[in-house]
Amino acid sequence: MHEDRPRDRQDTPSDRQGTPSDRQGTVAMHPDVEPHPDLGALSFLLGRWEGAGIGGYPTIESFRFGQEISFSHNGKPFLSYTSRTWRLDDDGQIGPPLGTERGYWRPRPDNKIEVMLAHPTGIVEIYLGEVTGTRIEMATDVVARTATAKEVTAGHRLYGLVGAGTPGEQDLAYAYDMAAMGHELQPHLSAHLKRVSSGGQEQ
Repeated sequence: MHEDRPRDRQDTPSDRQGTPSDRQGTVAMHPDVEPHPDLGALSFLLGRWEGAGIGGYPTIESFRFGQEISFSHNGKPFLSYTSRTWRLDDDGQIGPPLGTERGYWRPRPDNKIEVMLAHPTGIVEIYLGEVTGTRIEMATDVVARTATAKEVTAGHRLYGLVGAGTPGEQDLAYAYDMAAMGHELQPHLSAHLKRVSSGGQEQ
């Protein structure tokens, strides 16, 4: 997501004309596959989320983006994660695609979590963090990059449910801080997403 440009929370992609039609991150439902018991603390993430956010950094202009995130499982003790984003103009219309990332979220004992993320820009991150209720905070333990990738040295992410209602009715918000290109860790992206499908079994 290092090059994504956020959108603010007006309307979700599914509400607007021109919504991207390739649902690579969609969640397939298989009622016969139950989540692994170790996923209990992460179960509030399961499903597909759509929304909008804003971003910026000293090396780029501020921007708005649309985003789709999916968390799914195949019965094993990890979540599969996909995120894709696209630019939004000032009227909320969909523009060119921006960043994508894929990875796995692995719960560990004592409410700890390990997250591995890969970016097509040549960057791989390993995060270590902690789950507290419906809040997850994590920071990079390792950032590896190819010779042609830009210099990203650290990241910090905070995810959590917000709003009224039960966990199944609440929205997902997150904030991502990044250290890159000689700059210290500082805010880069934030977004607010609504759940558009629940469950999360993989095909």
